Amino acid sequence: MSQQAIQTASEQQIQALTERVLQRVPALVDAAGKEMNDTQLLKLESHVRAMSRRSLTGEGLPDFDRALFDEISPAAMQLSQAVVALFGNLPSDEALLLSIHFEMARNKA
Repeated sequence: MSQQAIQTASEQQIQALTERVLQRVPALVDAAGKEMNDTQLLKLESHVRAMSRRSLTGEGLPDFDRALFDEISPAAMQLSQAVVALFGNLPSDEALLLSIHFEMARNKA
């Protein structure tokens, strides 16, 4: 894998991308039959902000053990992949880390 040059991104650029992505997330969560409480949404927002920064700067993820995510449900993984796709330039490994948020979300009754 080639090393990308790290670029700079302003806080305004990061915030704007974060807001664009977060505007689309509720519809994806709803379509997946999930519900998130306020605390879960706050944690998700923080994660999406970090993803926005990486998307704009080209910064990579630290190494992590992918086997830790073997038990993530297909539904949570699909939802996570849909959110990562909104960025258009993040590696698929981002979906593994993001999937925890959706795995913890409640299924709608």
